[in-house]
Amino acid sequence: MTASARPGPLLVITAVIFILLGLALAGGGAWLVSLGGSWYYVVAGIGMLIAGALVWKGRRSAQLFLALLLFATLIWSVIEVKFDWWQLLPRLDIWFAAAVWLLLPFVDRRLDPPLTAGAKPRDAGKSALTAAVLVTAAVGVFSLFQDYYTLHGEVPAENMAATPQGDFAPGVAPNDWAAYGRSGYGDRYAPAAQITPANAAQLKQAWVYNTGDFKGPNDPGEIANEVTPLKVNGMLYLCTPHNIVIALDPDTGKEIWRHDPKINRDASSYQHMICRGVAYWDVNAGRAKGDPAPEAAGMECPRRILAPTMDATLIAVNADTGEACKSFGENGVIGLYHGMGMKKRGFLMPTSPPAVAQNVVVMAASVTDNFSTEEPSGVIRGYDPVTGKLMWNWDASNPDDTAPIADGKTYTNNSPNSWGVSSVDEKLGMVYIPMGNETPDTWGGNRNPHGEKYNSAIVALDLATGKVRWVYQTVHHDIWDMDIGGQPTLVDIDTPKGKVPSVVATTKRGDIYVIDRRDGSLVVPAPEKPVPTNNPAPGDRLSPTQPFSALTFLPEKNISETDMWGTTPFDQLACRIIFRQHRYEGPFTPQTVAEGKIKGAIISPGPLGIFEWGGAAVDPVRQLLLVNPDYMGFLERLVPRAQANAKGGTGSEMGLQPQTGVPFAVEIKPFLSPLGFPCQAPPWGYIAAVDLRTMKKVWMHKNGTTRDSAPVPIALPLGVPSLGGISTTGGGVAFLSSTLDYYIRGYDVRNGKTVWKARLPAGGQATPMSYVSDKTGKQYVVVMAGGHGSLGTKMGDSLVAFALPDEAVEKKK
Repeated sequence: MTASARPGPLLVITAVIFILLGLALAGGGAWLVSLGGSWYYVVAGIGMLIAGALVWKGRRSAQLFLALLLFATLIWSVIEVKFDWWQLLPRLDIWFAAAVWLLLPFVDRRLDPPLTAGAKPRDAGKSALTAAVLVTAAVGVFSLFQDYYTLHGEVPAENMAATPQGDFAPGVAPNDWAAYGRSGYGDRYAPAAQITPANAAQLKQAWVYNTGDFKGPNDPGEIANEVTPLKVNGMLYLCTPHNIVIALDPDTGKEIWRHDPKINRDASSYQHMICRGVAYWDVNAGRAKGDPAPEAAGMECPRRILAPTMDATLIAVNADTGEACKSFGENGVIGLYHGMGMKKRGFLMPTSPPAVAQNVVVMAASVTDNFSTEEPSGVIRGYDPVTGKLMWNWDASNPDDTAPIADGKTYTNNSPNSWGVSSVDEKLGMVYIPMGNETPDTWGGNRNPHGEKYNSAIVALDLATGKVRWVYQTVHHDIWDMDIGGQPTLVDIDTPKGKVPSVVATTKRGDIYVIDRRDGSLVVPAPEKPVPTNNPAPGDRLSPTQPFSALTFLPEKNISETDMWGTTPFDQLACRIIFRQHRYEGPFTPQTVAEGKIKGAIISPGPLGIFEWGGAAVDPVRQLLLVNPDYMGFLERLVPRAQANAKGGTGSEMGLQPQTGVPFAVEIKPFLSPLGFPCQAPPWGYIAAVDLRTMKKVWMHKNGTTRDSAPVPIALPLGVPSLGGISTTGGGVAFLSSTLDYYIRGYDVRNGKTVWKARLPAGGQATPMSYVSDKTGKQYVVVMAGGHGSLGTKMGDSLVAFALPDEAVEKKK
């Protein structure tokens, strides 16, 4: 090309793209620098501007310059993230593509040759750029085989060889799954051993049942099929989001009966539409042989299903026929608004089943989050399972008065509530309550001083009286929504001093608290450590210390700017800017009002937590704890009342939450790039195991793919969040279905390797369960594939059962 010649259209287009990329990068980089961030993007932006100008002029030196930029970026990237392929990708992909483009023959030949003749100077830039591309590609290939996140390990042979000793699931027949967590202990352990790591790959769909219950036009966004069925009394029992109770044949999935309580679906004020399960009560359970059976005297409903409804009732249904138990409450119904000072429909929502002991039904309920300070009480109540009579009530804001409330009196509005599933130890006479918070979650300057003690705590109540036996608080003055959603798991842990009856509580903050369930003393240490106390929100305060369990899945280091992610350097740059615009001082970063350059706070772990309502599974024989931790931060900012009133609120759990009654509303949103990808680098979801004998992690693997959550349905094995729980079996296979991709997977509990997976027709945001047929002896694994409105997974109504083929079962026998 002569000096007077113009570059062709191809070079002009290339130059314009390079220049635009450089302008965007330099401009965004300057913004990041002004916030105290990395200088790299300014330098790289200027480099791209120069490269673009050289291409515009048709200069071959553009190749040399781009080679320098690619080499420099590669060095900078490796310094920041080592050889982490998924972190290197967004740092290098655009520049690598640009370099390859300039090397393509139809671009390369259009660049001007040097002024002097000869091949050597002509090829210098091309050679350098070729070397840069090859080195970058080699680093990429090398990085594909590096793994900084997986913990490889195996459960000790001693654990794997253990055999059952005693009754670790009180009151539950070996073939059954009689409560939400299989028994009152909530361990989600089925002793059935027909399915093993050796044959799990042969599991096939045995049957599928469709409930026919779908989202209606007036239902809230957060409608979800989170049910874990029961198998007891020769039937499967489940509920739907609209609280229809259904009984099925466990061998065929054929419907036997259904009971529709016909809840009020005027759902404009409902924040959720969820039913996680039902409870089962049998008058003869635990009865000594020879004792007279009330059933023989013609008792109504000797076996009954106790089910919560979204319009705040508890219903009793004959487990044999599906008919209402008329003698329970009022025609089979207990109204949970009784004694409430605030009775607005949709603000009291029992999403989880009650805890059932032989002589008492313990009922809790969630209230609308972050709406106001005048919510229904979070009172926990104990009812007679036969008559439905109120036996006791425990109001956390009036904790000493547990006598049944007198007519005309009301519980304390807005006292701390429990929205998860409780666990029961009838031998010790205690129920273990996972406590939520007094709403609102993010500002606590005027909380009830009595109730404050019970926020985000495990509370042990006396089954007979409702009196507090002990309490352990996992977060002091919780303003981060770190309440306990997972069912506490009861297990007798092997220690050098013998077996210790324990309760294991997973938490949103990632710490796992192991507590002696007899007296509330710690089995695993959780020392108090200092946390940030500077600049709390006006009118609020901060606890100077928090308890940090020695058994934790909280990341070892706080997130930093280098942890920001994206698909390209540009959305990664945007995430870095967002990071720098928000206050972040670790997991207890104070809630913040937008001021100056600060737009709020990064709350990580976020309100979905490291562990959510799925809790944990425990193999009491092998002494294993199985969990599915997630890692996703959120952006939150406190909005002064005047501004909040002008903007209104969503009433949902995302967006602007009104929080009327306190000085601030709160805006909550996921920590995402402008393109909608997580700003925090993957992995975002794992499956892991802990040896309870040593309280050490044994293995931890990334879990799930992007197949159903990315714009392009490519199954990248990044490890994705899961919302739901794990179950495990005597055969040494654990099951999880709740990832953002639509699969149920089976894992070898010895090492965590995936030994089976099956595609589900919709999102599986529920906890699988397993049982053995009373007729055929075949073991089934069953899961609800119904989707989750808030997560955006595909909605459905399918209960799916899997089993081994008959020939595999015969071989196993």
